[in-house]
Amino acid sequence: MSVWAALVGGFTGTLVLTTALSGATQLRLTRMDIPFLLGTAFTADRTRAKVLGYGLHFVAGLLFALAYNAFFLVVGRAGWRLGMALGLLQALFVGSALVNVLLPAIHPRMGTPFTAADSAPLLEPPGFMLLNYGRATPIVTVIAHLAYGAIVGAVIAAAAR
Repeated sequence: MSVWAALVGGFTGTLVLTTALSGATQLRLTRMDIPFLLGTAFTADRTRAKVLGYGLHFVAGLLFALAYNAFFLVVGRAGWRLGMALGLLQALFVGSALVNVLLPAIHPRMGTPFTAADSAPLLEPPGFMLLNYGRATPIVTVIAHLAYGAIVGAVIAAAAR
């Protein structure tokens, strides 16, 4: 298992994941925009937030791919199915804990369930499994992360042969 394969798989997987989520937004299946969520943590300028957010999202995708690779090294095997299982765990963690609990607590422009009525945060809190961004959001998020995991696992397994 190779770090380079993990980075290639991570880049490709993140490209697919980001495209799927962006497509779902354009099709009005969800209102979630992960790069925008990430970018607005650093700037209130909407255009800069998008650009910065895409960069941060790709860096996160590469880091997660390296974590997948480390997991594959520990268990001694890699593959698209194992990658999909990790993608499912990642989607559930992201939707239930990271974005729902941690992000509103540290994001300077995101409301929380405790935000005062007279304040006007730039972003609404995502809610459990991101449901505040649309009823299809959890499904879209899980499918996109399954694809990401399958791609990362497949690329790493192919490089290991």
